[in-house]
Amino acid sequence: NSILVYSSCQTPQYVHSTVAACLGISEKKVSIITRRVGGGFGGKAVKAMPVATACAVAANKLQRPVRTYVNRKTDMIMTGGRHPMKITYNVGFRSTRKITALELEILIDAGATLGLSMLMPSNIIGALKKYNWGALSFDFKLCKTNLLSKAIMRAPGDVQGTYIAESIIKNVASSLSLEADTIRKINLHTYESLALFYKDGADKLGVSLNFEDRISSVRAFNESNIWRKRGISRVPITYEVSMFATPGRVSVLSDGSIVVEVGGIELGQGLWTKVKQMNGYALGLLQCNGTEELMGKIRVVQSDTLSMVQGIFTGGSTTSEGSCAAVRLCCETLVERLKPLKTTLMEKSGGSISWNELISQAYAQSVNLSASDLYTPEETPTKYLNYGVAVSEVEVDLVTGKTTVLQTDILYDCGNSLNLAIDLGQIEGAFVQGLGFFMLEEQHMDIPTIDTIPRQFNVEILNSGCHEKRVLSSKASGEPLLLLAALLRMWKCEVGLDSMFQLPVPATMSVVKELCGLNIVKSYLEWKLRVTSRS
Repeated sequence: NSILVYSSCQTPQYVHSTVAACLGISEKKVSIITRRVGGGFGGKAVKAMPVATACAVAANKLQRPVRTYVNRKTDMIMTGGRHPMKITYNVGFRSTRKITALELEILIDAGATLGLSMLMPSNIIGALKKYNWGALSFDFKLCKTNLLSKAIMRAPGDVQGTYIAESIIKNVASSLSLEADTIRKINLHTYESLALFYKDGADKLGVSLNFEDRISSVRAFNESNIWRKRGISRVPITYEVSMFATPGRVSVLSDGSIVVEVGGIELGQGLWTKVKQMNGYALGLLQCNGTEELMGKIRVVQSDTLSMVQGIFTGGSTTSEGSCAAVRLCCETLVERLKPLKTTLMEKSGGSISWNELISQAYAQSVNLSASDLYTPEETPTKYLNYGVAVSEVEVDLVTGKTTVLQTDILYDCGNSLNLAIDLGQIEGAFVQGLGFFMLEEQHMDIPTIDTIPRQFNVEILNSGCHEKRVLSSKASGEPLLLLAALLRMWKCEVGLDSMFQLPVPATMSVVKELCGLNIVKSYLEWKLRVTSRS
């Protein structure tokens, strides 16, 4: 009366308890194994549970193995997409360009069931808090509708919050006939005001990325080209992440090889690689001969809910960090157990000792070479801030509405990166995914492709020094950068349009073409007359 389920999910422990409840059996008779998952982004958090549970019910009923495979179309329908919402706001500002008050009323379509929609309001406000709005008032309503419930997707709520913030900044700038970047500068937080919004520490990130020079070149291009126009925008982000309790276990086998288990799931975000690096670093502190080759001896194994209890939800950009912290605690325990033996052996031999010799003697003397621990962020702040800024330059074909991202420059504070290559991939991937959300992805459109990536894409990872309360001074890189793609929809084509207009999301070719006004005869003639009079 026991059952084993292989599930492609981000939350094995929740699948575990759900399957047990549906089958009416004790949790000790359920085991959920999760191998590496081919991407998740939140869609395999809650939405994977019905698939795993239905499969388990069928296997229990038939008393034989059952496999459920959900094809891509069905999978996307079940996932439900991001949350649609309606935003109404009132904003107050002075002629000095300082925003003094913001009132928000936001209706969120949560679908027929709540799911994880309760996360949306706090995440939206978190993204808004990069600017000092003065008096901030907000009213959120999670609306139950007759539609499919929505999924939490990479940076849920934060993406929408960034869109809202930048739209308001843009409209204030239009009302004052100023550049949006001028309004951003004035209303960005000082250190003191940011500390009021966020109780944890806040290092300010101020950069230029050659912004002023590039503005001049964009203006020169627009003056000399009729049918193609360019725009440029600079957008900052602050992104708050949370740390969670994370389990880990490290076991050293008799031949010196090492098996590692962690509560986090490998989703393609490089969690296993970072865990292996942490393991090699922490055990390497023993300074035996051969410890520099430990990376080749380490294997991270699949997640098993009966073996690794108290697992966590893999998401929120900090699972790799938490898993590394748990592994480090385990390794510190093993180092403490092995140190006395190493000292004794070195005294007897009168020289150094190899890793394999040390482990062989540890087995002979019954030293416990398996250590498990639970990293809990109680002694450090459970939340911290990530900072970044991006400048993107975009070209629009006024006739067709085709938009091309010419260049993007990103500067991101990654703390002291655990793995620069992985974090760089996370940064670039998140940005391009955000580009798809803001510029391309409608139901009849394709997802981002290689042609979508900025023609010139520059990323600089800022080493912001020592963060004593972080895991080896590192910071998250998974979700925050998606928000920077919001700047791609903040440019404006002044072609027969009022200076103040709303660019919808996604800004597809047909949308851009319509807003350029050239498919409307009256707008085209008015624009043509203005161009002729200028020349």
